Amino acid sequence: MDLFLEKDDDPQTLAFISARNARSDAALATPEMEADAEALRLMMERQDKLIVPTRRGEWLFDFNRSRDNPLGVLRRLPATDAPRADAAWDTVFDVDAFCAQEGKRWIFGGCVTCPFEPTRVLLRLSDGGSDLTRFLEFDLETKRVVDGGFDTPAVRAQASWLSADEIAYFGSIDAFSATQSGWPRVGRRLRRGEAPAEADILFEAATTDVTGYGFIIDPELGGHTGPDTRQIRVFMANHEIGKLSLHVEDADGVARRLPLPRDIGFDINHSHILWLAKSDEQVASGSLVLQALTPFDAEPLAPKRRILVEPQPGRAVHHFTLLRHWAIYTVDDRLSPELYALDLTQEDAVPQRIDLPDGIEALYFTSLHADLHLGDDTLHVIGSGFLVPPTRYTLALSDEDRNPTKKPLALVPQETSPAFFDAEGMTSELLEATSEDGTKVPYHLVLPKVWKNGVLPVLIYGYGGFAAPLAPHYSGTTGRFLEQGGAYVQAYIRGGSELGPDWHTPVKREGRHKAYEDFVAIARDLVKRGYTNPSRIACTGASNGGLLTGVMLTRYPDDFGAVWCRVPVLDMIRFHLFPAGRAWIDEYGNPDDEKDRAFLLSYSPLHQVKPASDQDYPPVYIESSSNDDRVHPSHARRFALRLEEAGHLPLFHEYGSGGHGGAGNSAEMARRTAMGYSFLRQTIMKA
Repeated sequence: MDLFLEKDDDPQTLAFISARNARSDAALATPEMEADAEALRLMMERQDKLIVPTRRGEWLFDFNRSRDNPLGVLRRLPATDAPRADAAWDTVFDVDAFCAQEGKRWIFGGCVTCPFEPTRVLLRLSDGGSDLTRFLEFDLETKRVVDGGFDTPAVRAQASWLSADEIAYFGSIDAFSATQSGWPRVGRRLRRGEAPAEADILFEAATTDVTGYGFIIDPELGGHTGPDTRQIRVFMANHEIGKLSLHVEDADGVARRLPLPRDIGFDINHSHILWLAKSDEQVASGSLVLQALTPFDAEPLAPKRRILVEPQPGRAVHHFTLLRHWAIYTVDDRLSPELYALDLTQEDAVPQRIDLPDGIEALYFTSLHADLHLGDDTLHVIGSGFLVPPTRYTLALSDEDRNPTKKPLALVPQETSPAFFDAEGMTSELLEATSEDGTKVPYHLVLPKVWKNGVLPVLIYGYGGFAAPLAPHYSGTTGRFLEQGGAYVQAYIRGGSELGPDWHTPVKREGRHKAYEDFVAIARDLVKRGYTNPSRIACTGASNGGLLTGVMLTRYPDDFGAVWCRVPVLDMIRFHLFPAGRAWIDEYGNPDDEKDRAFLLSYSPLHQVKPASDQDYPPVYIESSSNDDRVHPSHARRFALRLEEAGHLPLFHEYGSGGHGGAGNSAEMARRTAMGYSFLRQTIMKA
């Protein structure tokens, strides 16, 4: 049996990892790989990158990596200065120096800003890139860790501020405080110097839920006036990934569940809730709905609903937020974005469509201010494309008194990122493949400058699960592959939500095979169109995308010339035995149920490996992280061993840190990608 590979400290496991890491290093750590790693590192450490700052008080903040600080520094600039790369940035928190002082690797994950005192934040620090999170109170003015301040243990956790001296702390500190998935269940009112286990309980999600979370909205602190400006406490229980219940405390401190469906996405402010329906329970799936929030009335939500976006085939809402006085949202029509703003202070206001510059394939937005209690409704809007470097625009939605502006809404360009690669002569095309059941599946094909029909090296990336949408993005890492003559494909297969919520639901559980049929249909469509042939096609994906690539290897080996499988889920019969995996049962099915077990076994890569005497597999490179606490690295280890036992020769590499997302310093992250590119160079890139 290979179950010893589930034990990270078993001598056999350590020997297995060491031997295979040595083999993959010998095969992939070539001079060309080192050149890629150096180029990618320099790209990550460039000091002329586009900056999207966050404002706290009278300062703008940015996180920056450099050669001297590969783990990064949090730095600041007076808010009156332009946030350019060559500005006089002042270092506030040096992650490299902090790690050296502590003798431990921490990965910076952002700040939780105190709305009651904007110079105070909770630094979010990940243990080596894992999901274990430490919250450490830091004074941005003195640039010091707060003496006697909050410092929570490194566990799966979330935190938000309740007052200047208290936080709502959700942490998996013990069995009582954690859900069956290992995420935090119990929320506590934590005061400085208090042990989390001794703090008063504010909210409890169920043990069977995935996680719980909570935060406050303080209308008075935000400068809002009206008959009732009491603080609003909001709590959330995530029952499954993508399914949740929202609770808001009433005047008596009783948390009442808002009468909304569970299948929703949402945002909330002091006066409204904006929610996206992902089922037909109350409104049509795909509808974006606005309702007034009335937490201290007899009913916590006003009954009147306003549908801002009606569902249509191919239409999807992905990004939406509630600011102080505005609802902002994007609508993608067959992956083409539109941006809208609605004035919440005018009951019958008409959504305003904001003109976008030409050439934008994707956009996202983020608030200038770290906390809307303290700021106004100013947005950064970032537009880009596969071959178009991102430009930061300002969308000013407030007047000098923080009320809705009466001026016409328009994006004002601020700064454009330098190009990370020469895209002259390259093209990006949106195409469609036809899946086995006749469904039209879109994909982007990004072509290099020079290529030949029938022999084009193509890397196809996909995910296809948990309603996670993919979008076009500008990437110097992808550009490095394009410059070397490869083409890049992004596959919008079912399982994501690129075309709306109904793009996800058909491939859950027993419908999973449709996502895989979509993906291979794209590979075959590229061949049918004359771009390439199967020996020149590689696929890659991570996590659920690693499962996707594992299925491509074992179910469709003749359609690919290489498979790059990253932090993968591969054993569909034991995934739920690891705590984090219990959260995936709604998506995949329950291996303990006989019916579910049958369809899980039908595609489980670990159980579908055929002997080399019966089936040739394309070259495969499997990578994982020893401290991945979301998808246990035993999935990758056991798959590699199963392939070897069947007579195949996989390459396997397990990195000692980085967690599920492969985090680390710039050199480590660059080398990880470069190893994968070396694998592609030796397979699909060969003449």
